[in-house]
Amino acid sequence: MKNKYFIYPKKPELWGIQSTIMAVFSVVSFSILLILGVVMYIRFSASARQEIVSGTQKLMGQAGENLEDYLVSMRRVSDSIYYNVIKENDFSRQLQEIQQGMNLLYAANRENLHSVAVYNEYGSLVAAEPVVLQKEDPNITRQGWYEKALGEMENMHFSTPHIQNLFDDGAFRYYWVISLSRVVELTDNGVSRSGVLLVDMDYASIERMMRKINESGNGQYFYLCDSNGELIYHTRQVQINNGIGSENSVKAAGYRDGVYDEYFEGEHRKVIVSTISYTGWKLVGVIPYSSFTSGMFDLRYFFGIFMLFMTMMLVLVNRIVSVRISSPILKLNDSVVGYEAGETPEIYIGGSREIRHLGCSIQTSYEQIDRLMKEIVREQNERRKSELDALQSQINPHFLYNTLDSIIWMVEDEKNEEAAFMISELARLFRISLSGGRTIITVKDELQHAKSYMNIQKIRYKNGFSVKFDIDSAIYSFCTVKLILQPVLENAINYGMAGMEDAGEIQITGRLVDGFVVLSVTDNGMGMTKEAAGLILTDSSRKPQHGSGVGLINVDSRIRILFGKEYGLSVNSEPDEGTEVSIRIPAVPYTEENRKVLEKGCLPGKEEAVYEG
Repeated sequence: MKNKYFIYPKKPELWGIQSTIMAVFSVVSFSILLILGVVMYIRFSASARQEIVSGTQKLMGQAGENLEDYLVSMRRVSDSIYYNVIKENDFSRQLQEIQQGMNLLYAANRENLHSVAVYNEYGSLVAAEPVVLQKEDPNITRQGWYEKALGEMENMHFSTPHIQNLFDDGAFRYYWVISLSRVVELTDNGVSRSGVLLVDMDYASIERMMRKINESGNGQYFYLCDSNGELIYHTRQVQINNGIGSENSVKAAGYRDGVYDEYFEGEHRKVIVSTISYTGWKLVGVIPYSSFTSGMFDLRYFFGIFMLFMTMMLVLVNRIVSVRISSPILKLNDSVVGYEAGETPEIYIGGSREIRHLGCSIQTSYEQIDRLMKEIVREQNERRKSELDALQSQINPHFLYNTLDSIIWMVEDEKNEEAAFMISELARLFRISLSGGRTIITVKDELQHAKSYMNIQKIRYKNGFSVKFDIDSAIYSFCTVKLILQPVLENAINYGMAGMEDAGEIQITGRLVDGFVVLSVTDNGMGMTKEAAGLILTDSSRKPQHGSGVGLINVDSRIRILFGKEYGLSVNSEPDEGTEVSIRIPAVPYTEENRKVLEKGCLPGKEEAVYEG
C-alpha cells in the first residue's frame, strides 16, 4: 500500500555557473563573518562573564547576610533560653517558670521556630514548647543532633534538614526542620547536671531565602551545603535524593571563599563559594558557561551584522532549502496535532534522516506514554484499595467492651435469656463485620448487621428508644460497602437520643430511587442547625465526643473511594426536629464477579478507577 506521505525524489541537477558563484561567495562571506564573530566574541564574552560573576557575588553576599542574620537570631534564641530561663531556675522547683519563659521566647519567634525542647543526660524530655505529645520511643540518645552536642560540648551544632520526628501534634503532619543543639547545665533540686537544648528551626524560612535568589534564571543556580558537603538546599534536591541527579557539593565544601573553574559531568562551569559564619555552611553559586552567552548584551550587534549578511547571501538558498526542510516538518506537525486532538493518525515518518529520526522518536514516545498511563491507572487502583483498607481497619473496641460488661451484669443478675440473646446478636454482628475479609457485602447483610447492633443497643439503653426498619426488599440483593450503617446509627443514639425526656425513635428506611440505593437513618432527637450539619462531612478536625471515633466522615470517604465522588452521605437537620442522614450508592447487583470488580477499585462495566485522589 502506497504511503500518502511518500515523496518521490527529484532527479539531481547539475551545478551551473550561478551555483558555483553562490557557493564561492557563501564560503568567503562565512569566512569573514567567522573571523569578525570570533573577535567580537572574545571581546564581549570576557566583560560579560566578569559582570555576571560580579553580579552573582553581590547577590550571594546579600543572601549570605540574610542567612547569617537568621542563624544569629536563632543562636540568640538559644542563648536566651539557656541563660535567662534554664540556668536561672531549678527544674524540680520552678518548672512552671521555665515553661513560661520558654513559651514567651517561642511566641516571639514562632514564625521561624517549630519547637524548643530540653533533654536530660539520659535523653528524657524535661521541658518543651509548644506543649505537645512526644512520639513513642523516639530514641533521643541515638539522634545525630544529640550525639553531636555531647561530643563537642563547647559548640553549637546545626543539623541538615530533616523531618521533625520527636513530637506528635495529632494532625499527622510532617515538618522539615533544622536542629540547633547544645549542651546546657540543668539544676535539679540544687544539683547541677548536663542536658541538651534543642531548637528546631523551620526549614521553610531558609528555603524561601534560597528560592528567592534562585529566581535569577539564565541557567545559574545556588545551593547550600554543610562543611561535609551534605546538601541543605538545592533546586534539584528531590532528583538528587532519588538518585537521578547529582551535585559536586563535597568538593565545593572543601573550597575556600572565592571563584573556581570546574568540570562536572562533562559541563564546564564557574563555582562561587561563600562561607556562612557560625555554621561552616557553604553558599555555592553555579554558573554554567552556556549561561554566559545568554547574558551578553553586546552580542545583539553581532547578531544584527550576522543576520544582515546572512539575509543577503541566503535569500535564494532559503527558498529552495526551506521547502525541502519545512515540508516534512509540517507534515509531521499535522500528524502530531491530530494525535493531540484525540485522533489516532499514523505519525509521519519521512524527509531527511533527522526528520525521520524525530518522527520515530515521537511515535515511540506516544507508545511509551500509553504504557505509562496504563501503569499509572493500575498503581492508582492499588493505592485506592490501600486507602480503603486503611479506613476499613479503624475498629474501636469500646462498643465490644461495653457490650461484654452488659452481658456480665445480666449473668450476675441471672438474666440468662437476655444474656443469651445479646451474645447471639453480638456473634451475628461480628460474623457480618468480618465477612471473610471482604469489603463488599449485600445490602441485606448490612441491614442484618444494623438490626443486631440496634438490638444490642436497645438492651444496653434499657429500651430508652424505639427502632423501626422500613426496607424495600428489592434492594436486598445489591452491593454495598460493609459497616456503613453502624456509625450512622451510633451517632443517632449518642447525639440524637441524648438528653431527650420522651422516648426517642430511630427509623431506618431503604429504597430504590432512580436507579440508586438510598438508605436513610432518621431520629426525632435534638437536631442541629444547617451550619452545624454542613460541617459534619467537611470538618475533619472535629473530634467526636462519644462513639466509635470512625464517624460519618469515615463512612463518606469509604463510599466515595469504592463507588465514586458522586456518591456518599448527606445530612439534613433542624433544631428540635431531629436529623436525617442519607446514604446514596449505585444499584449494583451482588454477584461474585461484581464484588471482585468493586474491590479492585472499578465500577462494573468501566475499566478506569472511579476514585480520583
